[in-house]
Amino acid sequence: MQDRGKISSILVRLKFSAVMAFDGITSNLLRTFLTVLGISIGVAAVISLMGIGEGARRSIVSQFESLGENVIVIKSNAENVVFEADEAEDLPKRVTGIDYATPVVFTKDTPVRWRRDESEMNIVGVNQNYPEIKDHKVVSGNFFTSLHVKQRAPVAVLGYNVAQSLLNGRSPVGQTVKIDGINYRIVGVLAEKGDGKGDGIDDKIVIPYTSAMKISETKEILEIWAKSPSADDAELAMVQLGRIYKRKVGVGKNITPETGQEGEAPVEGGGEIAVPVEPVPEPVPEPEVPGEDKNVFEKGEEPLTITSLNNLVKEADQANRVMTVLLGGIAAVSLLVGGIGIMNIMLVAVTERTSEIGVRRALGAKQEDLLIQFLLEAVYVSIIGCVTGIVIGAWAVSLVASYGLSAVVSFDSIKIAVFVALTSGLLFGVYPAINASNLPPVEALKRQ
Repeated sequence: MQDRGKISSILVRLKFSAVMAFDGITSNLLRTFLTVLGISIGVAAVISLMGIGEGARRSIVSQFESLGENVIVIKSNAENVVFEADEAEDLPKRVTGIDYATPVVFTKDTPVRWRRDESEMNIVGVNQNYPEIKDHKVVSGNFFTSLHVKQRAPVAVLGYNVAQSLLNGRSPVGQTVKIDGINYRIVGVLAEKGDGKGDGIDDKIVIPYTSAMKISETKEILEIWAKSPSADDAELAMVQLGRIYKRKVGVGKNITPETGQEGEAPVEGGGEIAVPVEPVPEPVPEPEVPGEDKNVFEKGEEPLTITSLNNLVKEADQANRVMTVLLGGIAAVSLLVGGIGIMNIMLVAVTERTSEIGVRRALGAKQEDLLIQFLLEAVYVSIIGCVTGIVIGAWAVSLVASYGLSAVVSFDSIKIAVFVALTSGLLFGVYPAINASNLPPVEALKRQ
């Protein structure tokens, strides 16, 4: 019974302190409003800025992810480093961890005629493995086959936006479109990727790479796309591809100037393997032979790069997360200012309410009661400021999003804002509360 009485007494004192704290913040509404406003602005700034940063991060990551998962891009950066079509087709057999591969041929500003309308469009030439490599489904019709590729068949698969513009949204499969003066039969329509995604594939036309080589009047292939079944397989394939293509471009073995002996060149891993080129010093420059191909390694160029899109996604995600945290940190400064505002207001309140403190102490209130009362006042102000700030921040994010910018209200930003606001309110409310609780009753009554 005695323990129950003590607990009941503590609860009554806590309830009374809570009521007195609420009366304290409502006794001067203007001052309370200004204090709440400082906290609200800080919380809203954190939520809105981190929301904009998080939206930008998600947008950039989704753009990279739209290029395909576990995709490896092998690209030539030099005129005399080219690939053979059979070379790309045989990669799944030569390299462990690659399921599909395709040569890629790009043609820019190719004349395209649809009935009486004519425009210039970008064409992408690939083989039958494109849907699997790029994780890109066909929503109407079918993708072309390996037989179409071998026979250089005039068939085309349209990007989503291109197809939508032809027959007012109806499927154009079975119709013909003239590309570079040749009639191409439309066999399929690709699924929509979205604005800025998939390297703008929605606004392009996909044809067999053999036909694209005919349009571009070239037999050279400068880019290969490969697909791995998993991220681990992609990393393994990157290493093997690095070894294969270092030998292909002539840097599989490095000559040591001191000894003149050959040794295996090191193989790099990571998101991008760039063929390193170190010029070999020669005591006497040799005269240039007319008609001889220029050495692409003379100026330290990178004639070949092997890039994993998975690592590009990770790097973009990490970079944008850092940006989001920095934006949140900048906005959190305003929460610090709001916390200082709470301390100032509470110090003023303690000074103005010395008579109240003296009367309460004279009537038997303990130091803990006054400490809890003034701490609760700081917490009340912080909570009200947090709720108001969350509402304002969410409204600001929705306003930004309504103008077409990427912005989302992230739960992490709300947690950070609320934690910082409540912590700062509590910490900056401790000092005024201690001052109030330590004020002697006689001194308080003298100041009345």
